[in-house]
Amino acid sequence: MKTFAAPITVARTTKANPDLILDFVQLSFQMESGRILETFTRFEGPVTVRVTGTPPPSLIPDLRLLITRLQNEADIPIRLTTDEDASITVQSVSRRAIRSVLPQAACFVAPNVSSLREYRSARRSDRTNWALLKTREKLAIFIPNDSSPQEVRDCLHEELAQALGPLNDLYRLPDSVFNDDNVHTVLTGFDMLMLRATYAPELRSGMSQREVADRLPGIFRRINPRGDRAGTGRISQTPQEWRNAIQTALGPGAGLRARQGAADQALRIALREGWTDNRRAFSHYARARLLQATDGREALRQYAQADRFYARSSRTQLHRAYVATQLAAYALAERDPAKAKALVAPHLNAARTSQNASLLATLELLRAEALLQEGRVEEAREVRLDSLGWARYGFGADWVVRAKLREIASLTREDGPAS
Repeated sequence: MKTFAAPITVARTTKANPDLILDFVQLSFQMESGRILETFTRFEGPVTVRVTGTPPPSLIPDLRLLITRLQNEADIPIRLTTDEDASITVQSVSRRAIRSVLPQAACFVAPNVSSLREYRSARRSDRTNWALLKTREKLAIFIPNDSSPQEVRDCLHEELAQALGPLNDLYRLPDSVFNDDNVHTVLTGFDMLMLRATYAPELRSGMSQREVADRLPGIFRRINPRGDRAGTGRISQTPQEWRNAIQTALGPGAGLRARQGAADQALRIALREGWTDNRRAFSHYARARLLQATDGREALRQYAQADRFYARSSRTQLHRAYVATQLAAYALAERDPAKAKALVAPHLNAARTSQNASLLATLELLRAEALLQEGRVEEAREVRLDSLGWARYGFGADWVVRAKLREIASLTREDGPAS
């Protein structure tokens, strides 16, 4: 298994400070449910993190790398500890244990508890109600110990960021883990800037939205001086009906026909709103995913549309890499290995620099299959062998890796790849 042994090197956001201020307010004073938060909260003073339960071997090294980044990039006084009174407890438990309390959650964070057992008894009380917090003193993060190393790491990034800072997700943010599209799996430069602002000395727990907003221009001028020179962009709100449609389309619970209908509705809303940003692209992407099982040609057209809109922004390179895996799969199914390689090649670096092992392995496996179709058997073998180390980190168990290998090797049908 290959691992990422060094902290990720991220690009700083290029957004203008007025836009960042709006992002910060919407991320910090609203929850994903739409509920408004009246009070700003964070940890006051140094933050300590301990690990309990049965962590897999990759958890502690990946957590150390993340804490180093939070110290250096977000300027948060945070460190690992073994003390029982730690600010944040990361409890490593089974997926089954997590889903016994939150059936649709891969991982989650909760306030004022330090164990899953404690959360079970307090989950419906004021004690675990984020909206009633006045400051953050004790939180718990519940991470699966029987998932792939990458999923464990991704949960650490997303849940530790939420434990420290914003509680909301915004689909309009293209370069953030605070986005339910799940494209970014490790904290980005934008995310670190939001967390750095959260722990600015000008702010404190208990402030109102107006009090925080009054201080944000000075904070961002200090921590992001070039943002005062950047041009502001038009930021439109995301209707709740679009969010609901996307969640129905890509989430569990609904049948294929209902999910396809929801994807169609999401695209209609995107067209109605006049979007040309990542939300328009994601609408096409969602529709394509749901069409693959019934209309491969239209799914291919929708993937191409998604790529066209993602290509409009430099902040959606990683999104394009995901689309490229689908487009390359269609090229392989059409016996066009040269096209498949051309689709994959521009995105290998984005997957590598974002430390997305599952995406990198998928791209490399597609490249290996293209080489095999060209009769370059030895080159294909070398690329496939190199990709397996990343596949083990990204996908986990050997049987999952073998299933991915079989999936890509089977891309010979004329009607396009399976979903």
